[in-house]
Amino acid sequence: MALCLARRLGWNFLDSGALYRLVALSAINRNVGIAEEQTLGRLTRDLDVVFVLDGEEPVMLLDGLDVTGKLRAEQISAFSSCVAAIPVVRSELLERQRAFRRQPGLVADGRDMGTVVFPDAQLKIFLTASAQERAKRRYKQLKEKGESVNLSRLFQDIEKRDERDRTRAISPLRPAADAHVIDSSAMGIEEVFQEILGLLVKNQVVQKGA
Repeated sequence: MALCLARRLGWNFLDSGALYRLVALSAINRNVGIAEEQTLGRLTRDLDVVFVLDGEEPVMLLDGLDVTGKLRAEQISAFSSCVAAIPVVRSELLERQRAFRRQPGLVADGRDMGTVVFPDAQLKIFLTASAQERAKRRYKQLKEKGESVNLSRLFQDIEKRDERDRTRAISPLRPAADAHVIDSSAMGIEEVFQEILGLLVKNQVVQKGA
C-alpha cells in the first residue's frame, strides 16, 4: 500500500519495518542474541544495506547480497519485533530513517513514523485492522509463496507482537494525536488507497488529480 502510494505520487519510500528485519537477519547471521544489546547497537550502526526500487517490489541488499526473500520469514518477523524493543537499536536507526526524507516527498511506513521519526509530517495516517484480518492476509501471502503456515499460529504471533509493541518502554505503538485512523478490516486495497488519496488532497498535501 505505502509503496504503491509513493509510486503514484513519485515520492521516496521508507519501509521502516524492513530496516528492523535487516537488523534481525544480520544478528542471526552473526549469532548475536537478543540479550547482547550493545553488540546489536554496533551492528545496527554499521549495517550495510541498500534499497533498490527499480522493479515491482523493492530489492533489499544486506552486505551486498539480495536478502529480499528472507525478510518475511516468520523467524525474522519474531526476532525483529524483539530487536525493535531495544532502545539502542531504535536510536541507531533514527537518523538513518530520517535521511529518507528528500524532495519531492516521502511516504514512510512504520509503527512510530508519526509519533517519533517524523512528528512534523504533513499528513499522518494510522492504518490498522483486526488481528484476525491481518492473520488471514498474512496467511494468504505466505500460501501464495508456497510456504507451509498455520493460521492459528499466525494470529497468536500477531497478537503477541502487537502487545509487545504497545507496551514497550520506547516508541510504543499508538497513533499520533493528529493522525487519521483508518480501520481497514472490512475494506479492500483500492478503498483504502482512495481514502488516503482523498486525505492528501483534503489536507492540501497534493493537488487533486495527483
